[in-house]
Amino acid sequence: MEKISHGEPTFFTPKRVFAMFANNHHNDGHVAVWLPAGPGVQAALIEEAPKIFFRPPYVGTAGWVGVELSKIDEDWLGSLIREAFSLIVEKDSAAGSRKSSKSRRR
Repeated sequence: MEKISHGEPTFFTPKRVFAMFANNHHNDGHVAVWLPAGPGVQAALIEEAPKIFFRPPYVGTAGWVGVELSKIDEDWLGSLIREAFSLIVEKDSAAGSRKSSKSRRR
């Protein structure tokens, strides 16, 4: 689902954010999407292609990666967005499993 959050289009699974659009956020010069990435992926992408990928503010410390939209093709971007969605859905499922196992123990 898409909603405006912090003044920009933001995309949610039912429970969590999996993609955020950033249009020159605080005049940083990037027209980008910010996506969560698995452990080590952010650093690898930035090292591999520093003109395409960057560490975004706020969420970068949690492993999210910024993707410069003018420098990436649609297929690669689509793949990254699908991976981000899957990562967050997996976290949602894991969180749900932990909650239901706690309630069964009571």
